[in-house]
Amino acid sequence: MSNWQPTGAVGIYGVGNMGEALLAGLIAAGTAPELIYFAEKREDRAAEISAKYGASHKSVTEIAKECSTILLVVKPQDLGGLLEGIKGDLTAGALLISFAAGKTISLIENALPAGISIIRVMPNTPALIGLGAAGISPGTHVTDSQLAFTQNFLESCGMAVILDEALQDAVTALSGSGPAYFFAFVEAMVASGIELGLSEEVATALTHQTILGAAGMLNQSGKSATTLRENVTSPNGTTAAALKVLSEGRLAELVARAMTAARDRSQELA
Repeated sequence: MSNWQPTGAVGIYGVGNMGEALLAGLIAAGTAPELIYFAEKREDRAAEISAKYGASHKSVTEIAKECSTILLVVKPQDLGGLLEGIKGDLTAGALLISFAAGKTISLIENALPAGISIIRVMPNTPALIGLGAAGISPGTHVTDSQLAFTQNFLESCGMAVILDEALQDAVTALSGSGPAYFFAFVEAMVASGIELGLSEEVATALTHQTILGAAGMLNQSGKSATTLRENVTSPNGTTAAALKVLSEGRLAELVARAMTAARDRSQELA
């Protein structure tokens, strides 16, 4: 992977949980903390980020004028107003990396002066612990070095794949929203364990460790989920009985419907 770094400072609009994770990823990938500027409305949060990472709190305008690379880590509904406010202050040839769900590269390019490089990214919340999964799509003016830099720092927060922008809504449905599906399943397992007589403490501990162990097997065994499922499922055994219920409840169809709904909503946000 390239170790190219941007010329000048890197700016971040938005240092909530995801913005902070990305800031940490930039530092891990080799960007000096003193070359990271961030905008934040809350003074207490700004002081916390500055003290923790050594990055500098700047105004929205200062970041636009002084940074050659800018991360847009804002809510989709806030992106338009931000772009309108900074378009006159951006430096020529700047790179903007957008993390706003559903917002297309063309929408951002059309809101800004010609020649600005745009990369669209869909991250997910496990980036907060270095286990994120991100989809990256480059716009018209993006150079190989800019793309390599983006992938490099995102891989400091987990894994990152480069793909066509047309697939970004599918990435949103799978890995972007995926952690919430997982958490919902865990909630259901804990609740069912309690109904079967376990204490909340025991049901929670056993569920968490079971999920952790299963994920570890997927990650370390080199075997597919299908193979691992078959290995633990004895004919006419307890697991087979449980899986029969899930199958009769059309689990695969339900997951497909849920992911399609997420994909459709991502498209609506464009």
